[in-house]
Amino acid sequence: MSRTALLLLLLCICSSAVGFTVSLPPQDLSKTTVYEILESYGFPVGLLPEGVTGYDLDESSGKFSAYLKGPCVFSPRDTYQLQYEPTISGTVSLNHLSNLSGISVKVLLFWFDIIEVQRSGDDLEFSVGVTSANFPVDNFSECPQCGGVYCPSSGGRED
Repeated sequence: MSRTALLLLLLCICSSAVGFTVSLPPQDLSKTTVYEILESYGFPVGLLPEGVTGYDLDESSGKFSAYLKGPCVFSPRDTYQLQYEPTISGTVSLNHLSNLSGISVKVLLFWFDIIEVQRSGDDLEFSVGVTSANFPVDNFSECPQCGGVYCPSSGGRED
């Protein structure tokens, strides 16, 4: 066996013994939509309204921010009101969104900040701190639309 081959074999053995991993180049986030990112973490695209203008994601920590042109309020299925601020942020991991800010839900007369979303099978659990509610994942298969926000599916017009 040549010295080079022996050196490479020794290097492989040593690096595996210390837990050495080869990391691939990071994925090009500029070509991936925020909706595709959501899906890659196990969430449906409908957690965010159409019209996200950009986002930041630190893949090592999961910290993210998504940006809208302005605040967005809508009532899914005419049941309750949701409000998105121009900046939505939090931490994402597989089937779990935590430390959320920028999303609120109106229950009766009061607004509550949604601070966490967890996926468990075919359900999403939304937590506002003191209580939580479960909804089927299928309820979020399509992105809601807000007035005043650019919606890609509307052919590029402003609503």
